[in-house]
Amino acid sequence: MTAVQKIKRFFKSEEGVTAIEYALIAALIAAAIIGAVTLLGGNVSKEFSSIAGVV
Repeated sequence: MTAVQKIKRFFKSEEGVTAIEYALIAALIAAAIIGAVTLLGGNVSKEFSSIAGVV
């Protein structure tokens, strides 16, 4: 098998594409979670401190 045939077979294979798609989806979900925690974390902390001060 020549190098050109190996390259063609590699690009026709869909197993790698599926793995990459799942990795991208997982990365986007992780980024969304990190963003939400970063944005809401400070506000939630302030609310808990406020509630703790009242009690």
